Amino acid sequence: MLVRASSFTVELGENGYLIGFTDDYEYPAEMPFGWRCGPATDANAVVLTTTDTGPLRMTIQVHDAPPAPETGGGWEPVEEISLRADLPALHLATLEPGDVMDAWPDEEPPLHLPPAPDGGDCVRMRLYCHADDPEPGIGDRGERHLVQLWPAPQTPPVHPDITEEDRQARAEYAADQALAVDAYSLTQPTQTE
Repeated sequence: MLVRASSFTVELGENGYLIGFTDDYEYPAEMPFGWRCGPATDANAVVLTTTDTGPLRMTIQVHDAPPAPETGGGWEPVEEISLRADLPALHLATLEPGDVMDAWPDEEPPLHLPPAPDGGDCVRMRLYCHADDPEPGIGDRGERHLVQLWPAPQTPPVHPDITEEDRQARAEYAADQALAVDAYSLTQPTQTE
């Protein structure tokens, strides 16, 4: 049963957004190229958007049990992942160039999940996405997301198959992230007597 819903517009940065139950934000070590969402940490997900920089209409629903599948709406294939609820309220942040910015609207009260019947700390997230203009780009793409959340034991994710090109993009991003840390690390020579 639907417990609470919230709808609002988010102004996106260049790389999508983070959503989950932690406010410990940093750029994800991996990007889920080929999918819309993937784990950033155990407690939050990174969501890739069609809109590069522009508005995204978002609806978030909190349920006390798995909701029925959405029909109609021109949705892309649905994706699901499990998240750990480190904090009781849902957090949202946009991935800006080189920074992560809190994006929960000030006028929206926080969304809290009802306690899990089994006392567990896992949440299931189902993501529906639609863009009027499916070509990635800057500006209004008519993009909207429906995020459904409910308490549930951890289960395997649901994603579409990815291509070899997506695998390559993931590997390149991971290598770039590793290089970024190495590029800023200095090794001081040791002095010998």
